[in-house]
Amino acid sequence: MTAADARAMCWLLGQPRAAHRAQLARGISRLGDGPLYVFLALVIWLLDSTDGARFAQAAVIAYGLEVPAFMLLKHLIKRPRPADMDTTLCVFLKPADRFSFPSGHTAAAFVMATLMGVFFPVGASLMLAFAALVGLSRVLLGVHYPSDIAAGALLGAVCALTGVVLVG
Repeated sequence: MTAADARAMCWLLGQPRAAHRAQLARGISRLGDGPLYVFLALVIWLLDSTDGARFAQAAVIAYGLEVPAFMLLKHLIKRPRPADMDTTLCVFLKPADRFSFPSGHTAAAFVMATLMGVFFPVGASLMLAFAALVGLSRVLLGVHYPSDIAAGALLGAVCALTGVVLVG
């Protein structure tokens, strides 16, 4: 997978407008840092006392699983960031840690998107599109390979569904 990932990264980051896209990607990536998800969970909880409370409980459980899981995987797998593998790649953001697999930003975004899909399907399409943009932003910023994004999306969805099951 690494060779295909490297080719995709070189192609994306070698595009003439890569730096321009990185500016937009940086904003999207910042939205995926976490505070937005706390805000959304609180608003949903306040607006819908029944399903909102279950949503918030599932979110606490899901993020309680997702954060340690992605950190454990990063430190077990120890996949270097794209620019650490190929020094010709542009990096438009200083990553918070050394390893890239899986993407924690993407995992967190897909936790929220999956929870929305389960509890509030009407808003799920918008949240799923946002989660996909968060993942894409991480690639466009040069800090993750496409397979890091796929793994993060899967991890986030699994953690969210586990939270839903545990809440009942």
